[in-house]
Amino acid sequence: MSQDNLLKIAILLSTLSSVGLLTWALIPIISQRYEKLSEQRATKASYSLDEMFIWVAHKKLILIFGLSPIILGTAFFILFGNLALLLVGLALGFILPVTIINTLDKRRKRKFYTQLPDALTSLTQSLKAGLSFIQALEVVGEELAPPISQEFALLVKEYKMGVTLPESFERLNKKMGSDDLNLITTAILVAFETGGNLTEIFSHLNENIRRKNRVTDQLKTLTTQATLQAKILSALPVLFAILIFRLNPNFFDQMVSEEVGRALLAWCVISEVIGAFVLYRLSHIEV
Repeated sequence: MSQDNLLKIAILLSTLSSVGLLTWALIPIISQRYEKLSEQRATKASYSLDEMFIWVAHKKLILIFGLSPIILGTAFFILFGNLALLLVGLALGFILPVTIINTLDKRRKRKFYTQLPDALTSLTQSLKAGLSFIQALEVVGEELAPPISQEFALLVKEYKMGVTLPESFERLNKKMGSDDLNLITTAILVAFETGGNLTEIFSHLNENIRRKNRVTDQLKTLTTQATLQAKILSALPVLFAILIFRLNPNFFDQMVSEEVGRALLAWCVISEVIGAFVLYRLSHIEV
């Protein structure tokens, strides 16, 4: 074996050993940083779940946030055998737990909003029957379904622990973020300060909220078709490009290699985003 070959082998072995030692040294640091990040995200998720009256052990949340990117990334790589899709799987695993928690929170708030008229009806009937306001809140917490029963039961518990009702309602209003609840909270605060008739106030609010809900339902019915068309039109160019690429992977080579082609592709992406945004805004009407 010549000296040149021995030198090349020595350089290769030294390079591999250096890379191996560097990787061995970096693994504990990266692992520690990743565990710390997972714990921080788990702590934040635990607080959000507690707000929704969903209790999950903190250790389980750490495992979920820590393992979901690894599991999805590995699954994508095994299924598709592509490094780029491995990164896509890692990204999806990173955002998926947070997306699920946010979806649960939005569904819970939406259900809470739909239950507000029933809660006002129960409060009005309880007050007319001679119950105090606290007792009326207890009736809502016992008779209605979650999530509104959970929130009103928490109001009563806070009151019994020394928190004033205005403070509790302000906390609930800040937590749920509803215009209707804001009206109810304002009415209650004004009634406590000026001594207004809560029964009459709740009756008027109940009627107004039900009217608003009817209008909102009608708008949703009328805009459902437009929303579906907007989603289909937004997805068609992307699905068409994926289909063409699957049938002929070399179809876009000229577009990617040429400067004019890259400019056209960039313009297509920008136009697609602008078109999707315009269609979304046209098909969504706020009440």
